Amino acid sequence: MDRYAGKPFLRLVECYVLEAIGQLDEAQRDSLREMEPKLRNLYGVQGSWIEIVSSQMEFPPSLPAQIKEIWEKGLVRATEQGMQVDPNEFAMAFVDKNFPA
Repeated sequence: MDRYAGKPFLRLVECYVLEAIGQLDEAQRDSLREMEPKLRNLYGVQGSWIEIVSSQMEFPPSLPAQIKEIWEKGLVRATEQGMQVDPNEFAMAFVDKNFPA
């Protein structure tokens, strides 16, 4: 089953999380910037893709810092246990837990 079938905005929210933790790759960031005019038209909101996602989800300005803090604490715990954390898996899990569809 495709995670994003019928839920294209879901990937945007995950990218928002990746951006907040400093793990959004440059190619994805460029693609999102190229999508901004379509997103502005679709959602009737001006601004960057990040601002559009924030507006649509009604995220507080403090959310990126909160997400980054959770990510960093998780990294410390994982490192202490000899584990690695995949940023994309973190983003998916974070979105699933905090913004269930």
